[in-house]
Amino acid sequence: MAWKLAVDIGGTFTDVVLADGSNVLIAKRLTTHLDPSNAVIDCVGDLLDESQISAQQVGIVIHGTTLATNAIIERKGARTALITTEGHRDVIEMAYENRFEQYDLNIERPQPLIPRHLRIPIPERIAADGSVLRELDMSAVDSASGRLQDLGVESLAIGFLHAYANASHEERVAARLRELNPGLAISLSSRVCPEIREYERLSTTATNAYVLPLMRDYLRNMATRLKRLGFECPLFMMTSGGGLTTIANAEEFPIRLVESGPAGGAILAGQIAESLSQDRLLSFDMGGTTAKICLIDNARPTLSRSFEVDRRYRFKRGSGLPIRIPVIEMIEIGAGGGSIATLDRLGRLTVGPESAGSQPGPACYGQGGVRPCVTDADVVLGHFDNRAFAKSIPSLDVEAALKSMDEITASVGSDPPTRQSATQAAGALTEVVDENMVAASRRHGAEGGHAIEGRLMVAFGGAAPLHAARLIEKLDLAGAVIPVNAGVGSAIGFLLAPVAYEVVRTKYATLSNLDVAEVSRVIEDMRNEAEDVVSSAEAENLAYRVRAYMRYVGQGYEVAVPIDSDKINRDYLTQQFESAYKKLYHRTIPLAEIEIMSWTLSVSSPTNRLPDCKLDDAFTDAVPAKMSQVMYYANRKLNAQIYPRDSLSTHQRIAGPALIVEAHTTTLVPDDFTVKVLSSGDLLLNRST
Repeated sequence: MAWKLAVDIGGTFTDVVLADGSNVLIAKRLTTHLDPSNAVIDCVGDLLDESQISAQQVGIVIHGTTLATNAIIERKGARTALITTEGHRDVIEMAYENRFEQYDLNIERPQPLIPRHLRIPIPERIAADGSVLRELDMSAVDSASGRLQDLGVESLAIGFLHAYANASHEERVAARLRELNPGLAISLSSRVCPEIREYERLSTTATNAYVLPLMRDYLRNMATRLKRLGFECPLFMMTSGGGLTTIANAEEFPIRLVESGPAGGAILAGQIAESLSQDRLLSFDMGGTTAKICLIDNARPTLSRSFEVDRRYRFKRGSGLPIRIPVIEMIEIGAGGGSIATLDRLGRLTVGPESAGSQPGPACYGQGGVRPCVTDADVVLGHFDNRAFAKSIPSLDVEAALKSMDEITASVGSDPPTRQSATQAAGALTEVVDENMVAASRRHGAEGGHAIEGRLMVAFGGAAPLHAARLIEKLDLAGAVIPVNAGVGSAIGFLLAPVAYEVVRTKYATLSNLDVAEVSRVIEDMRNEAEDVVSSAEAENLAYRVRAYMRYVGQGYEVAVPIDSDKINRDYLTQQFESAYKKLYHRTIPLAEIEIMSWTLSVSSPTNRLPDCKLDDAFTDAVPAKMSQVMYYANRKLNAQIYPRDSLSTHQRIAGPALIVEAHTTTLVPDDFTVKVLSSGDLLLNRST
């Protein structure tokens, strides 16, 4: 099997994995934010030297990154303008015209990425059925061209009313402006998000335009640098929906990469669920900057057609910018190893969302950081074997970690600070961040109507195995699986992801007036577009999935209905809709008219399945560890045995307290927990009783 290279750039660490099916080599470095490709190239060089293979022996490179997400949150994208229908330029600011927080008099709404003076109205109008009500004023387009140049605009979003039904006006404007402004990056709503709901469509297009120049330059730079190293294989990008897409597609639609890194972890969790024959899991990915929680049902990550980015209120739906793309549904909060602890105006301890990132990083990294972070607290509490931390950090500065706690020792009533007060402060810090993640998990489950209790967790990322036991207790989970190479779980997930792409079209119809020939044409067009994207991957045995988004006339939300495209007729669609509707609402509405709003078609290659594994095998006690150290957990002082993970054999059992250490993470086992080594090499963390 050809070697595969997976690259995951996070806010704190950059992970690179080189694998050929049986051999897995890992490199991890602090992310270089000024040029993220620097850390990647350094890691790749390390792995090629270590493995003694050449770049030509690598058959595919798979890449995921948080670069687009960070640009949106930090407002560091391109200077972007919006051309839209006259009279509608304020759509992206009016949003839903509701209050997502009813009783907050100082409510903070998400600010549009494009300010009002950069939104340019153009006389034109297309009706919902695609007919032209007002011809496009090309003289206004020519005037807009000069204005864009005067304003120094780098990227442009074009979003006309009902362009999903007729894209001709958008295409004419784009052609004219490319002629007049050759260097301008342009995003069309009819390409980025060709479906109904004007606010979401314009928001998605504006966000795509906002990050397009940054992502395009980055992707081209990365591809060039890999070629210089001798890589001749294709480079694919991980998408937010859990599939792989081409560089060309990623350059045009960088918005589809916003959740690409976390999606890899969810793919890994889904594959583990299938290998363990477990339907209900909780994916828990905690890295250096954020924590991501995703529900796995029927051994598959929950999928969605939309999500929000840059929420002003951490868990409040409606407080962020809506994005309509295929996405693995998850909740992401500022709770990572680098999350900074502070005292608010009332002296209460808070953790995150601000992060120390990779520069300067937590105080214990020894790079000049002084503020207390989650990783500093874990060091103070003895949760690390300081000799076996990530290779990218030569050694942990314990004294700096202790000193950083001085900032919050006042919250535990100590002045001057002492070693005991530092330990108490660190314990309080970890308790707060754990509660933040518990609250996020419960909120995420409640929003989707899913129960959290009793699920098995899959914990990965550099910090998740350290906090898994506490979340098991607080959420009443069945236990946690710590995968092999958990510290780079998302990158491992990239290697398991299928080549996949999803296309959406709004084509409104009521079932009473259904034009089957027209629907078939739309589906065929979507099939051709999807195949164009995946064709360069030379994937075989492609699977197709068609869905119709249907509802009763007068309702505000649609139900996703799986469709066999060879069986489309009125009776079949009615049957499929009523079956899906009844599954959700336990009833149907007799005699009510049914309408179809949109269609989606996805194409994907087969996934790379993990071997089957059993949770109930026989286990024997491991030989007692040769090393131990004091650690603190939930206000208890414990003497933890230290086991290098690579010294453990399958079907061994270890009783806590213990620390299972490896290069890129540590699994914390409290005194009332046990760890079992499964046949797959994964660890199963359970409460003893």
